[in-house]
Amino acid sequence: MSAAIPALFVSHGAPSLCLEDNLTTRFFSGWLNGYGHPSAVLMVSAHWETEGLRVTEWRHRPLVYDFRGFPEALYRMQYDAPGSPELAKRVGALVSAAGLGQVKPDTQRGLDHGAWAPLTFLLPKADVPVVQISLPVGWKPQGLYELGRALAPLRDEGVLIVGSGGAVHNLSTVRMDSDEVPEWARVFDEWLRENVLEWNTQDLFDYWRMAPHGVQSHPTEEHFLPLFVPMGAGDCAREAKIAHQGFMHGSLSMLSLTFR
Repeated sequence: MSAAIPALFVSHGAPSLCLEDNLTTRFFSGWLNGYGHPSAVLMVSAHWETEGLRVTEWRHRPLVYDFRGFPEALYRMQYDAPGSPELAKRVGALVSAAGLGQVKPDTQRGLDHGAWAPLTFLLPKADVPVVQISLPVGWKPQGLYELGRALAPLRDEGVLIVGSGGAVHNLSTVRMDSDEVPEWARVFDEWLRENVLEWNTQDLFDYWRMAPHGVQSHPTEEHFLPLFVPMGAGDCAREAKIAHQGFMHGSLSMLSLTFR
């Protein structure tokens, strides 16, 4: 491959996005056009938090349906991509070599919807191996950025590094039947776009304090933290692009980013 494959941050929205046809799903379906076919996917999702860093190490496991109250069709969704124990071991070696500790292999947990929901659009044939790494409890943005930097060599091997979360994620303000975007959500989303494009990691690492409405936009951090892994994987070039933006269900930002 002549150039490293990009790293991505995707705002995956509500699980029901899988059943919809709209501007966001159409964008996801064409996002990888022109970037070449990845050799594998390494995914970090907001929906897998663990004590210490873990990585899935299996050939095949059933999906995890980690949500409630959605249409029955969503619980029948399948995404039969294989895993890759070889990539899982490579991840562990890179993390260890960077001095970031040991990665524990997980042979039981399947992909959660933060992983399989966007992948049903990004790589609908499910013909690319997928490995998922966890969000270690207590790790801060800078540590996850360093994790991304450690994993960056995988991009030269054709591995697509994806962080899956949400640019604005406050479930108490989501309105499934509303298109009205609260001003505070719009302002935070704009701040995020500006600071990512400027590669202002100093303020991004301290977003709860530095961003307008940072705490309101992310009362808990798990949907924001996946941003820093693909961003760290793009540290060498520090070239960010707004791939897609907009809101759904009121305050749920669908901002997605490409790092080259």
